[in-house]
Amino acid sequence: MSSGMPSAQPPAPARRARSGVWTGLLWAVIALLVLGGGVLAWLHGERLPTGPLEPVWDRQACAYCRMHLGERAFAAQLQTTGGEVRFYDDPGCLVRDLEETRPSVHAIWFHHLREQRWVRREQAGFVAVSPTPMGFGLGVVDAGEPGAFGWEQARRRVLGPAADSAPAGAERGGR
Repeated sequence: MSSGMPSAQPPAPARRARSGVWTGLLWAVIALLVLGGGVLAWLHGERLPTGPLEPVWDRQACAYCRMHLGERAFAAQLQTTGGEVRFYDDPGCLVRDLEETRPSVHAIWFHHLREQRWVRREQAGFVAVSPTPMGFGLGVVDAGEPGAFGWEQARRRVLGPAADSAPAGAERGGR
């Protein structure tokens, strides 16, 4: 019963084609939003620490010997350029792990022996103390403190003759 008058609506195939364009466009916008959000999350997650991080004391395991970090005075941490943070219960554990795994180092921090703060490896001085959690006999103070010795001597004390190889961490941007 067509009256011969043109319809106000375009034919059904044309309506479906326009609808398909809008649906495709909507999916493209959704995909871009998801992709953009993923890129932002990835970029945000890739930021390297700008200072020392606090471990979960008495629960966090040493990355080398697997003992719990309980004595703050001997704690140490290694931050890799890949964003991994490794905690240690004894400075000697960090030295051994650094020598064995040779990671790309972003920063190394040691907990001060007598104060509630962290010391960057470049500002760290080492002193002989006993006992220590794993028996390596090292504590960390500020460099220049009377009786303190440097990183290379600390490495030699922990590694013995093996310390004569290239200094672990120093040549790979370690701080």
